[in-house]
Amino acid sequence: MKRASNAFLQFNYVPYPLWRRQMPGWLKAITHPIINRTLAADADLNPPETLEAMAAYLAQWGLVDKNAAIDGLSTSIETVNPLDPAPYTGNGTIRLPAQWEQLETVLLTWPSLYPPLWEQHAQMAEAIAPVARVTICVRSALWANAARLFLEKRGKIALDQIRFLVLPTDDIWVRDYGPIVGLDANGEQVCIKAIFDPLPNYPQEQDNAMALRWAAHEEIPVRKLDLHIEGGNIWSDGAGTLIVSEQVYFSNPGLTYDALTEKMRSVFDFQKLIVTPRLEREETGHVDLLVKLADAQTVLISQANVLLNSGKLRAAIALFRQSTNAAGQPYRVFELPTPPLYLNWGLWPVWRSYTNALTVNGRVLVPVFGVETDEKALAVYREALPAFEIIPIDCWIGANGGGAVHCLTKEIPAAH
Repeated sequence: MKRASNAFLQFNYVPYPLWRRQMPGWLKAITHPIINRTLAADADLNPPETLEAMAAYLAQWGLVDKNAAIDGLSTSIETVNPLDPAPYTGNGTIRLPAQWEQLETVLLTWPSLYPPLWEQHAQMAEAIAPVARVTICVRSALWANAARLFLEKRGKIALDQIRFLVLPTDDIWVRDYGPIVGLDANGEQVCIKAIFDPLPNYPQEQDNAMALRWAAHEEIPVRKLDLHIEGGNIWSDGAGTLIVSEQVYFSNPGLTYDALTEKMRSVFDFQKLIVTPRLEREETGHVDLLVKLADAQTVLISQANVLLNSGKLRAAIALFRQSTNAAGQPYRVFELPTPPLYLNWGLWPVWRSYTNALTVNGRVLVPVFGVETDEKALAVYREALPAFEIIPIDCWIGANGGGAVHCLTKEIPAAH
């Protein structure tokens, strides 16, 4: 259903805790009370403390009827303790499986702070649950029960496929700070921990610790990667090819292609590294907002049909038309429509991309934005991946935070 606008200037909900950025004390003292009255500000740090208060919160934001909420908010929830994970003691490098290989579970961080995003996260969980376990991370057991009740009332998901973990984070973009899990030579899971600190003016300590805490809880050993890189900026075909964007050079000043390749090869098992252009006026710089690796020989790329970034997009398309994967096979390139950039509240450029999709056990969850190009994008996916079930996920609100389906999920491959 067409709901969104392609107007250049828009005034949409911002799913990002801007009030936590560093600012003068006097300014925070003025703005914070206003924000707290109009948004769910600090609801994760200072959540409702009783069943009745949580029921009132759910009713306030139209998530669950207040009279129906209280009885469903008292289930015991699994808690992740702040333990140190075991270091990986193996000698070989780690293979990063392709996303289309068998997945064990998919991680989500529940958007407690952002009531308008509960619908989007529910859609993702409901699309994943029939084919893989869904692991939902929350700040407290009460939030887990609130999310469980919300999903239960929707009636579209088997709750035995949902695992809740009390594992606090600073924000919802689990793709970037979550565990990068690969397999060693024996097919056992290994967690790769890179350095996560892309926004120095914003609290990220809990996000940076999330992968280590999760790995310790799951008893998965950890191997450190001395590189500033987020999970949204790495694709793997599982067969020797890794793809990143030029953002790695911005995140690691002074790093050359040879130095980058050497650092990556110290941990990952691969033979070929492809570096794509970095989009302009797109805050993350991540490759998943430019390219979707569909299979070892197929990539989907945003069309160069917009004024901004047309040169970058043409360069990316040419790169893959001229490149081969590690096995020497040429790529099939499918071009996806590119919705135009817009400014939210006149300040934040929003780049919407259909490449920000998740492949999970025979399904592909594709973001849609309520615009006229949605159906064309879905048709391209069906043509490129005829053996997969293509499922649209409404991301018109989430896009205002800088990402969509892929940015809000983190897959964990199954051990062999």
